Amino acid sequence: MKGMVISMTQEFLTPSDKRTKYCGEFSSSDIGKTVCVMGWVQRQRDLGSLIFIDLRDRSGIIQLAFDENTDREIFEKAFALRSEYVVTAKGTVRARGEGAVNKNLPTGEIEIAVNELKLLSEAETPPFEITENSPVKPELRLRYRYLDMRRPDLNSRIIARSKIAKITRDFYYDNGFVEIETPNLIAPTPEGARDYLVPSRVHHGCFYALPQSPQLYKQLLMLSGFDRDIQLARCFRDEDLRSDRQPEFTQIDVEMSFVRQDDIIEITESFLKYLFKEFLGIELPLPLPRLTYMEAMERFGSDKPDMRFGIELVNLTEAVRSCSFKVFSGAVEAGGSVRGINVKGGAKFSRKEIDSLTEMAKTYRAKGLAWLKKSGGEISSSFAKFLSDEENCTISEMMQLEEGDLLLIVADTNKVVFDSLGALRCEAARRLGLIEQGIFKLLWVTEFPLLEYSEDDGRYYSKHHPFTMPMEEDLDALEKGENLDKIRSIAYDIVINGTEAGGGSVRISRPDIQKKVFKALGMSEEESQSKFGFLLEAYKYGAPPHAGMAFGFDRLVALLLGIEDIRDVIAFPKVQNASELMTKCPTPGDPDALAELGINIAEETSN
Repeated sequence: MKGMVISMTQEFLTPSDKRTKYCGEFSSSDIGKTVCVMGWVQRQRDLGSLIFIDLRDRSGIIQLAFDENTDREIFEKAFALRSEYVVTAKGTVRARGEGAVNKNLPTGEIEIAVNELKLLSEAETPPFEITENSPVKPELRLRYRYLDMRRPDLNSRIIARSKIAKITRDFYYDNGFVEIETPNLIAPTPEGARDYLVPSRVHHGCFYALPQSPQLYKQLLMLSGFDRDIQLARCFRDEDLRSDRQPEFTQIDVEMSFVRQDDIIEITESFLKYLFKEFLGIELPLPLPRLTYMEAMERFGSDKPDMRFGIELVNLTEAVRSCSFKVFSGAVEAGGSVRGINVKGGAKFSRKEIDSLTEMAKTYRAKGLAWLKKSGGEISSSFAKFLSDEENCTISEMMQLEEGDLLLIVADTNKVVFDSLGALRCEAARRLGLIEQGIFKLLWVTEFPLLEYSEDDGRYYSKHHPFTMPMEEDLDALEKGENLDKIRSIAYDIVINGTEAGGGSVRISRPDIQKKVFKALGMSEEESQSKFGFLLEAYKYGAPPHAGMAFGFDRLVALLLGIEDIRDVIAFPKVQNASELMTKCPTPGDPDALAELGINIAEETSN
């Protein structure tokens, strides 16, 4: 039949067309059974007197076989099939011939000898091959996302996401939690990232906001007496995108009444243990380690340290306070610090590689990177000549310099020092292959600062959110309005392999403390009433002590699957500029709709 053009008529499913099971679910135990399968043609192989078709659905692939025993009309139909045609086939499961077994395929020992075939839908040649890990540009994949999700690797990730959601609900349901939906049209959020605003047609000139989280509503549910709340909540934030962020995302939101921090941590650890066991078959040892925020920063330069490798920060501030090297002593005199890391085995880095690390440090606002390495008994350094022998010796001893080591030192404000060295330790570990794949290191980071000061705005902002309870020992400072940047909160993050997977806090349940926090944030009583009067009023009617936790669900799924970009665990993600390439949204507003809403679009002006 080579060279022949055979046309096929598209048909409809009939009541007798009942799928026996999914393609990838068949096994040798089905040999001899008459079955019906449905799916997409992965590929067709024409061997003259034999035709084989790989039929694919979400579960995998099964081989359809057509030979000299196949009805002529069915054989001709098979010959006409092309990739991505949608078909249903009926036939008998049989063992593959000797030497034809495909050990790389779960169904590789069997095939279906087809005696009935229907074409349900034709397909044009797709813009890329629908195969696992096909090398396709991300933009093209997202333009044809519905085709992209047919690929087995992405398809399996989306299904895995569903399984994780079910495991989550099963655990919390079994532990007495109630799932309650909170609104998606809410009042704009005065603190946090930018809101997505939704104009109201009925209330002219007024706007709803899409929720950045269900935070206040889940607190109000505790005041309503529900005691334990669980949601898989859709959230929206108008912020710049990164590989682990999207403008719309899903959170696992949990809230509990009559609890303290340890109660929330305990239930969360139990959930993680259950999740890792059910999904990955991994026994998670409990309890998880804990670090305070300050300890995490001092040791690792990050409040989300990756614990799969060592490389800890060394504080050199006092050792270089009076040294003649102004880069070091000047930073200390200005109120900053001098700290470094010892990269074991890093002496093999070339000068070009060290320069690239310097440029990386500068992206974190470091003015430069001082370095010293010992190789073959020789010392080479960017700073040693500016220090005395005694000072060099002190630094070497404090940082435990040995043969093959590379010392990296930053002198600047504490924030710059921590940020740059925290990033450098991870980059150095990556370059040296110190990060073991397939393992999970989890820890809690606790006692976050309640507030952080913005030099740009000249005011304090909440480190977590303005409803976080200060630690009892620090309430006196809040009362006096002194040392506000030293006040610690009862807040906690769960960190997995250097990524913040979730976080939460004990909430303020007393109106007097809440008002003091609002005051510390620079809110007048009138402003706090205007923005949060409903919450302060609710507190008057008996607020139980309560606390909560939220996981970034997309991020958690990606971590469990070992995926770096959360777009690969989301069905229809956005790209860097928050647009969707498939539907080409956002789009300009319809003029009539805008007029009805009373909205005029100002012309964009260039600076």
